[in-house]
Amino acid sequence: MQTVWLSGAEWFAVLRIGLGLWWLESWRHKDKKDWFTGGGITWAGGVAAKHRWPFVRLGFDRIVRPRPRLMAYVVAYAELALGLGLIAGFLTPIALVGGLALNLIYLVLMIHDWAEQGQNLMMALISLVTLFAMGWQSWSLDAALGLFV
Repeated sequence: MQTVWLSGAEWFAVLRIGLGLWWLESWRHKDKKDWFTGGGITWAGGVAAKHRWPFVRLGFDRIVRPRPRLMAYVVAYAELALGLGLIAGFLTPIALVGGLALNLIYLVLMIHDWAEQGQNLMMALISLVTLFAMGWQSWSLDAALGLFV
C-alpha cells in the first residue's frame, strides 16, 4: 500500500495507539473516589431507569444494580486494560472486540445523549477498521511475539 510518510500497517498502528490513548483518557478522567463509591453506577442507573427500551432497564436491574461496586471496578479497569493493551499492541484483536462491545453498551445506554454518541460511534468505527486491517502488524507486542499472524 502506497502512503505518505508511513506504511499502511504503521498508519493502522497509529490508529490503534490513538484509540488506546482515548481509552486511557476515559479511565484517567474518572473521579475514582466517587466512581468506586457508587457515583458512576448510580448515574448510569438513573439513565437506565428512564430509558425508552425496556430491555435496557431490565438488563441494568438484573446485572448491574445488584453489583454496583463490582461493576464500577469492571468498567473502570476494563477501560484501563483496553487503553494499555491497545497502546502496547498486546492481545490487540481481543482488546478491539472488547472495546467495541463496551462502546456498543455505552451507545445503547446513552441513546438519548447525542453529544456522547459521537464519541462512542467514532471509537466503535476505529475499533472495526483497526480489527479488519489487522492493526497489530506493526509497533506491537503481538507482532514481536508472533501472535495473531
